[in-house]
Parts: sequence; C-alpha cells; structure tokens
Amino acid sequence: MDFTADFQTACSAFEQAVGCTRSFDVVARPFRIGGRALRLYFINGLVQIDSSMKILGDLLAVDPAAYMTVTQAAAIAERFIPFAETQTTNDLPSAVTALLSGQAVLLAEGVTGALLMDVREYVARTPDEPENNRVLLGPHEGFNEVLLQNTALLRRRLRDPALTIRLLQIGSRSKLDVAVCFVEGKADAQMLQTVLDKLRRIRIETLAMAQESLLECLVPGHHFNPFPRVRYTERPDSAAASVAEGSILLICDNSPAVMVIPSGFFDFLQDTNDFYFPPMLGSFLRMVRLLVFSSTMFLTPVWYLLIRNPHHIPQWLDFIRIDKPIAVPVLVQLIAIELVIDALKLASINTPSSLSNSFSVIGALVLGQFAVEARWLTAEVVFYMAFVAVANFTQPSFEMGHAYKMARIFVLVLTALFNYAGFFAGFAVVFAVLISTKNVVGKSYLYPLVPFNPRKLARLLIRRPIHRDNAS
Repeated sequence: MDFTADFQTACSAFEQAVGCTRSFDVVARPFRIGGRALRLYFINGLVQIDSSMKILGDLLAVDPAAYMTVTQAAAIAERFIPFAETQTTNDLPSAVTALLSGQAVLLAEGVTGALLMDVREYVARTPDEPENNRVLLGPHEGFNEVLLQNTALLRRRLRDPALTIRLLQIGSRSKLDVAVCFVEGKADAQMLQTVLDKLRRIRIETLAMAQESLLECLVPGHHFNPFPRVRYTERPDSAAASVAEGSILLICDNSPAVMVIPSGFFDFLQDTNDFYFPPMLGSFLRMVRLLVFSSTMFLTPVWYLLIRNPHHIPQWLDFIRIDKPIAVPVLVQLIAIELVIDALKLASINTPSSLSNSFSVIGALVLGQFAVEARWLTAEVVFYMAFVAVANFTQPSFEMGHAYKMARIFVLVLTALFNYAGFFAGFAVVFAVLISTKNVVGKSYLYPLVPFNPRKLARLLIRRPIHRDNAS
C-alpha cells in the first residue's frame, strides 16, 4: 500500500500500522485548509512542541485558494513549510519508521505522498566528561546517547568536507540508527567497503545492547575469546583524531560509546592523556603504562611458579618466599582474591555514588586485614593481588583488563596442574589466541608485531611529535 490511494484509506492504513488507537503517545491531529482535510501525526515526547505548533500555525494561515492548487507533498514543503527539514515518501513502511524515530508525518487529501518533517527533540544529558577516560588537560566533554549531537561534536573538531557520515538502520524491529564516519581519501577504500557490506548483511530483529550487539553481529563465532576486537571511546577529541588518521567510526544511537575500526592489541595501550603532554613525557607515561599493565599478566603466575619450586628461587629473591605456615593453598588464595576484587567492583557499581569510593576502599582494607589475621590469606598474596588490581586501571579499556584476568587465571591453573610445562603451555596458548583473534577488518590483531613492522610498532610505543603526523 502507498500514499497515492484514497485519503481516508491511506490514513486508516497508516494509523493501523503505527498503532494510533493502541498507544496513547501516538498523536493524530486532524484539521482542514479550505475544503481539504489534513492530518498531522507525531510521537508525543519525541518532537519539539514549539516546532510542531509553528507548522500547524503556518499551515492554518495558508491561503485556501493557493493551497487548493497543490497536488504533491513536496509542494507543501516548498511553499508553506520553509523552516523545517523535510522529505517525501510514497512508501508506508518508510513513513512508519520515520514517525517512530520522532519525525512528524503529514497526510493531506488530494495530495500524493506523505510529508516527513524532522522536528525531533530527544531527551539527552549534557556532554559531560566520561567517567572511564578522564584527562588532566584538554576538553572535559564526552559523547552522549543522541546520535545527532555526537556527529555534531565530531564536525566541530574536524571541519573537513571529506569527513563523510553515512546513516544505516539495522534491526527489523529496533531499526537502530548507525552512523559510519570516515574521511574520504584517508580511510582505506576496501576496508570501508567491507565494513559497509557487513553492516548491510546483518539480519536481526533488535540490537538491544547497541554497540556490543552490533559487534557480535560483525564478528560472530568468537564468544569464548576474551580479548576485545574493537576499541571504544566516549571522547570526541580521541574519536576525531582516530578518524583523521584513517580509522572508521561506528556511532550507534542511544549509546555514548563510539567504535573505532580497525583496532589492534597495541591500540589499547594508548591513552588520550599521552597527547596532552609533551612528546617526551607522553612517551614516558606510555612506557610506564605498558610495563605496569604487562606485569599484571606475569607477576602472580611467575611468583606462584617460584613458590611451587622454592629450590629454584635465587638468593637475591629470597624475600618472595612464604615463611609462615599456609592454611589455604596459594592457588586457592589467588583465585579467591581475583573473585573478591570483581565482587568489590560490582558492589561499587551498585552502591550510590556518594558512598562508592569509601565503600570500595574500606571494604578492601577490612576484608584483607581480617583475612590475613584469620590466616585464610597470606600477606604476600594480598600484596601481589592488590598491585595487580591497581595496575589494571593504568589503561582505560575494561575489556582488556578482564581479558588479562581470564588469561592470568588460565595460566595459574595450568601451572598448578603441570608445573613448568603448564606455565609455558599456558602462555603459549594465550599467545596463540592473540594471533588467532580476528579483527573486524584490516590487518592482524597483533599488527605491527605480527607481521613485524618496526616503524609502525615504534609509533605505537613512542609518542611522536604531533607536527610529524600533521604534515601536509
């Protein structure tokens, strides 16, 4: 059915499709101009009331004689609605989707087509700085849940006509708006086409969890691989820098997290703070982050291996020995603290913000102190795991931190079962998983280490002066 049919038939079909009589927030406003009937449809709460009332006022002020000559919906927009963004359609599903996304739809008797007017106004929070990626210097603002505002924050930072933003709708029911952002001539054309093809091939009803649901559709079949395949950012400056370097951004409506494609393992070791300090200091901070975060993977497995084989502990490392009797096996202690740390994180998330910081610190101190005094845990285990817990926060990706945790527990268990063989086999399996991890598009996950590219690797490990990257 299209909108070239009888006016009453078209209105009835449209109202049935959008559930006008079933839902209280779907508003139909009938009125007349001259001898012709019109109906304005909109979702209460998704439109700007002032703009909608202005449209009605302008239409009611139209000269009936001039209006009676109109036969196409586009002519109504050109002659009588000059201020709103408009388009026309003869397709019923397109008009239904437009209405449910917040546009106003006008049907008119004797006029071919439906007029769609963009008068949307979504409820949105202010673009505050994201909690998980703060900077000491630089702008303190972040993306929010409104797609149009997020693309505007990008445009504000990159005033280049080559910055292209394509809009796709994914999900037969949700029809989630997904913006694909890239710079023409900078982004790899083949990689861009691959991303667009993958997005168009997605067949799913809803994307309930926005970017995470979208990622699982883009890279299916890797549910047991803990390593993240996409880097997220909620900072407009970081997103603008990435897209200017040739990356592709996927921005989902209803989500402040922007997906940066492609993203390799070493991309997660960078931080926005690095670029708000001089190159030497930025490189130093990056090296500290790399060393400290890498130690979270090796510290407890290596210590546990030496504790299991005390005769291999060199004299200068005698201080790592456990001198007091152990009531609970060391492996059980290590895994128990891993679980307790996650439990404290979850409790902190669900605690009111005014109490969360004090709850986390006090909870950790009380539990650790009493566990040591009760001889459930040794002081050495508590110390090493406390360092690991703090070191996890040296990089901004929670997904990478949890991936390290899963890999660390895996190596510990294999070391407990097979001693040295299990230790080396565990790290070999972790490295094999990293090599086999598939990126959404582009080169391998471990590039530029595998395949080896020393120049690219040096650029990821050392903060270069910004003018070298901006040379025209």
